[in-house]
Amino acid sequence: MNLEPQRHILIVYPHPDDEAFSVAGTIAYYTKKMNTPVTYACLTLGEMGRNLGNPPFATRESLPEIRRKELIAAAEAMGIQDLRMLGFRDKTIEFEDDEKMVKLVEGLIEELSPSLIITFLPGFAVHPDHEATARAVVEAVRRMPKTARPQVYGCAFANDTIEKNGEPHIVVDIREMKTDKIKALQAHASQTAWMMQETEKRIDNGEPMSESWLNVEKFYIVNPDQYVK
Repeated sequence: MNLEPQRHILIVYPHPDDEAFSVAGTIAYYTKKMNTPVTYACLTLGEMGRNLGNPPFATRESLPEIRRKELIAAAEAMGIQDLRMLGFRDKTIEFEDDEKMVKLVEGLIEELSPSLIITFLPGFAVHPDHEATARAVVEAVRRMPKTARPQVYGCAFANDTIEKNGEPHIVVDIREMKTDKIKALQAHASQTAWMMQETEKRIDNGEPMSESWLNVEKFYIVNPDQYVK
């Protein structure tokens, strides 16, 4: 996989299942093959998730607890032992005070001293909460002395990502950890069950998956100085 050894990895995402789609295979390799400590700071419980089932399996009142348990199971699937649920409300991160969010990330960095932080790529994360999270992470790192900064990897999902940024800097072959990624995705069953059923059918039928996010995870190396406020 040619992954660089890391002292400590900090993942910062706003919603449960962001990590399963973005980094589950890479993180499973770090935790299970390289014994790297990983902290996952998840800002919300995704309580405004669209999928309540048909017929409904949850209500707006019961969904947060369902997604909390799913998040714990996903972290276990990836080998993450330090899961932080930070208690923000879903779909409100974009409205939080920017300085408050930066200070939160600064506190995590000061406590954990990560050598690598993984979040979304600013400007190419699609969802407003994703963008707000990425801005806070990048600004917190930008304020640090250059010699003390952790490296930042950004995941991107916008359709024009490659057009405007070129190919990702880091492409990780996660086929060895595919089972772990699938388990992380399956853990978020309230949101991923139907998608995973279709994916599993394709796998069982031997359909080609070479293009799939089940085989590779891609990251851009973020230069915080490009995002001066």
